Amino acid sequence: MKIDFAPRNLPLHRRLQTAAVAQWVFSFIALAPLCIFLFFYLLFTRFWLISVLYSVWWFFDYDTPSRGGRRVPFLCGLKLWEYMRDYFPIKLVKTADLDPRHNYVLGFHPHGVLVAGAFTNFCTYATGFRQLFPGITSYLLMLPLWFRAPFFRDYIMCAGLIPSDKESARYQLCRQGGGNAVVIAVGGAPEALDAHPGTYNVLLAKKKGFIKMAMEQGAHLVPVFSFGENEVFDQVENRRGTWLRWIQERLQSIMGISLPLFHARGIFQYSFGLMPYRKPINTVIGRPVRVEKNKKPTAEQLDALHQLYMDELSNLFEEHKGNYGVDKDTHLNFV
Repeated sequence: MKIDFAPRNLPLHRRLQTAAVAQWVFSFIALAPLCIFLFFYLLFTRFWLISVLYSVWWFFDYDTPSRGGRRVPFLCGLKLWEYMRDYFPIKLVKTADLDPRHNYVLGFHPHGVLVAGAFTNFCTYATGFRQLFPGITSYLLMLPLWFRAPFFRDYIMCAGLIPSDKESARYQLCRQGGGNAVVIAVGGAPEALDAHPGTYNVLLAKKKGFIKMAMEQGAHLVPVFSFGENEVFDQVENRRGTWLRWIQERLQSIMGISLPLFHARGIFQYSFGLMPYRKPINTVIGRPVRVEKNKKPTAEQLDALHQLYMDELSNLFEEHKGNYGVDKDTHLNFV
């Protein structure tokens, strides 16, 4: 295989963009296991007191992730995230206003491999979410598993990430005064296994939990489609029914996380590696679907709102796909 090396005379801003994305990929792939290892390693060194004191802190701070986390605005506004934004680049597109007097459930589609669009748009200030939607604070939901990793939990809470369980989401949606938006990658870990370039499979046909939660809390639903999310990584072929897909789904059911075998480019060459491709991601936030509060919705009411949401997401895709290079004969495939 011929290796296509990066030119040595790249401008500084391109190198900084690559460095910003490299640290982000490292954080998602390796930082949590490294933090766990460090926590236990310190117990067997002269620095054992660090892990002991952290354990005490963790005990008293255990519920913080499910109570909105601990966002650090300074870290969310670092220049680092602007370099990451420009690497792809990533753009946030607004189609309608969101009234800050209400709370919202933003359904993010598709999940992609590492949800680059969701993280950059809703966990950092790089794409201007605060300016486009004044008075709205976004909280991206992440697997609860990651909040059990010492040190790492504090790192991800700094970006406004909260666990993807009902308790955490409801806490934000129950807050009086409005202005809170929980962002849910609805397809979750299973959808990451379908994140192949050129595919538009959305794991939504049977996903009704977030619809029910929105009805119970009276939070408006907002469909979000991220064009290009599936294009930034290649993935080893894993069609349903193959032995690889069976193993991946089995591991996902046991561990709660999926293990897509993804690859793209490297840091110093363009032929292989775990760095994403430099392909644009355009995250389009649709019009809100008004939801009336209903503590005990019937199955018929739930199905009707679920269908309305799917229709709105499909309309959003059809309305904007031509702007982002999607063929006119391509449509969403609800799985």
